[in-house]
Amino acid sequence: MRAARERQTIVDLCRALADRGYLAATGGNLALRVDAGYFAVTPSATDYYSMTAADVSLLSLDSLEQIEGERPPSVESGLHARMLNMRGDANCTIHTHQPIASALALLGNELSVTDPQLRRLLGASIPIAGYAPSGTNWLVNKVAKTLRPDSNAYLMLNHGVLCCGRDAQTAAQTVAALEALAAQQLQQRILSRAQEDLTHRRLLRRMAHALTASCVAPGTGPQREDLRC
Repeated sequence: MRAARERQTIVDLCRALADRGYLAATGGNLALRVDAGYFAVTPSATDYYSMTAADVSLLSLDSLEQIEGERPPSVESGLHARMLNMRGDANCTIHTHQPIASALALLGNELSVTDPQLRRLLGASIPIAGYAPSGTNWLVNKVAKTLRPDSNAYLMLNHGVLCCGRDAQTAAQTVAALEALAAQQLQQRILSRAQEDLTHRRLLRRMAHALTASCVAPGTGPQREDLRC
């Protein structure tokens, strides 16, 4: 089996992300650069806990031709290939529907990153790409117009997020950092609303409190330390 190490890394990373709630069932997908010409990507419609390395697809970066893999590749393979081609410094890309960041993606606003630790992983801002249907060139082109060399996480309007990193571990940490940032900013929005809405203030404060555990930056609390691949 070609690229066995990279394909097994994808399996392990998918399970680690699923354990943290960033991936669920068959939603989301990820890719890992093998060399200058090829990349490995998750198979389409395959549960993360039943996936094997042989299921993972090996594709051409240029043509998306499937070289190996017992299942068809993710419908978002083109999205991952475009990001890997445009960001030569990134070797792993992850697309998730992680709950808090995806909620903020519904609002359609770019996010600013002020926390130094989160900024180191994410960059100074989180751009947002306009909506387009999943698995289409339309979506690929919208995201491509948004890519920046200094931003490692992106929101996709009404869809989810796309993160990248120099390796699988860094990309996974970027996913966690984005969720922490999203939790912080959503918490701030809720607390601000609580100041104005006297009728629902107690409920809003309880909602904000529930986000507290998600506001911890990667590596600073036990809930993040097990995100290994």
